[in-house]
Formats: sequence, C-alpha cells, structure tokens
Amino acid sequence: MDVLGKALWYIETHFEGELTLDDVSRSCGLSKFHLTPAFGSCYGISVIHYVRMRRLSEAAKRLARGDAGILDVALQFGYGSHEAFTRAFKAQFGVTPEAIQKAGSTDAIKLMGALKMNETLPADAVEPRMTDRPAILLVGLKRPYGEEASAQIPAQWQEFQPFIGHIRFQSGSAAYGVLCHSDQAGHIDYFSAVEVSNYEKDGSGLEVLRLAPQTYAVFRHSGHVSEIRQTWKAIFGKWLPASHVKLADAPQFEFYGETFNPQTGYGEMEIWIPVA
Repeated sequence: MDVLGKALWYIETHFEGELTLDDVSRSCGLSKFHLTPAFGSCYGISVIHYVRMRRLSEAAKRLARGDAGILDVALQFGYGSHEAFTRAFKAQFGVTPEAIQKAGSTDAIKLMGALKMNETLPADAVEPRMTDRPAILLVGLKRPYGEEASAQIPAQWQEFQPFIGHIRFQSGSAAYGVLCHSDQAGHIDYFSAVEVSNYEKDGSGLEVLRLAPQTYAVFRHSGHVSEIRQTWKAIFGKWLPASHVKLADAPQFEFYGETFNPQTGYGEMEIWIPVA
C-alpha cells in the first residue's frame, strides 16, 4: 500500500477516537512536513479537515438511524459535550444534530465518504531526475490554506499573474508554487512566486522566501495543469514506496517553466521534491 493509502487506512480505522496529525504521520512513515502538502495536493482537502468530516459524517448517519442519543454519539466521536458536538456539527452541515435525528435521514446534508486508497494511477508513473539546486531567492504572494487545502490556489495565481515580469530583479519568466510552513492543525502556506537575484521592499505587499541549497527529485508533469494532482498521486503512490528514498524536511514546489502558458494551461511543468 502506498504512503497516502496507509494514511487513509489509519484514519478510517481510528477517526472515532482522538486522532492527531502526528498519529497519521507516524502511521504512514511520512513526516507531517511532507504529509500535509502531499495529502492536500492529492486530495484537495487537509488531513485534519478530512478527519473531522469523516467523524461528523459517520456521526450524522448514526443519528439518522436512531442508534443512540445525541450525547452518546458526541462522546463516541470524541466530543466532550453536547454543546461542543452541536457547534461542530452545525458549522459543518448548517443544521443541528437534532434536525438530522428528527428527520431520520441525511439527505439534506453533504456527507464525506471515504477517499479511495487504491485509486488507479497513470500507467506512465513518473521517473524523476535528481538535481542539486543552489539557494533560490523568491518573491511572491503567500496565502495560508487549511480546510479546503487547494480550492483557492487558482484564484491566488490569478491575483499574482499581473506581477510576473514586473518585479524588480526578476530572473526569467518561470514561476514557482511553493508548499511550506505546515503546522500541527494541518494548515499550510502556498507561495506563488518568481525567482529574483535581489530583493528590496517596494510596498507591493509581496513577500520574500529563500530556499536553501537542496537535492531534489524532479518529476515532469505531462498534460494540462488541472491534471497535476495525478502526478502528485503517482509520486506518493508509486515512486516513493518503490524508491526507498528519504525525503528531506524542506519545501516542495511546483515549477512552471518558460514555455508554460497560464492562458491555455499547457507547457513546462515540474514537481520538485526535496530528498536527503
């Protein structure tokens, strides 16, 4: 089973009890530094949000079936009180547990089913080239992501697009999408950026990020940019389990080369994974 499959299996067999990002990380042998961006890139949802959605979805099913009272269900799924469970339930589904219990049905709410652990991956599973890259100085737009890990990233690129080619000391026209600064709650920063040779604050609101010298496994993505999630899945679903390579705790990034066309979504695209 691949590393993300192991993570999903662990979540599915443990979400009723107390479950942390560290627990899920240990279960699949992937540091939380890499688990957070990999899970979000592959499934479009953060680890912790997925755990909460699965927990509340199963709780909703049991309430609809009339298996137990609300407090009993709340305690069973790790909530310390009726009030805490009701707040979380209403925040997620827009209705109270009482409403679902009374209706005897979950038809009015959107439940989260289990994600597929063995989804078919592309036949031409990626084979990387290994590259030693010196330090990279980047300037760009940084946004934090949590619940829906990547839903707003395209909008972030649209916001950053007018800056490309107009940033002082910019080197070339390639762009970088850097995944960095993950935390215990499963949040992560996404940095839309370009490389620069120097940086001086100019009041534009852009931020600077320096990536230290690092060895990377570099994977080429073929196809449309909207399909890049499949390459992420192939990396963690096929390449990593078979390679026995140890990942380094450093930012991962997507590289959009000189030939990438943001209007068509085609061109040079790569995923750079730091390795020890």
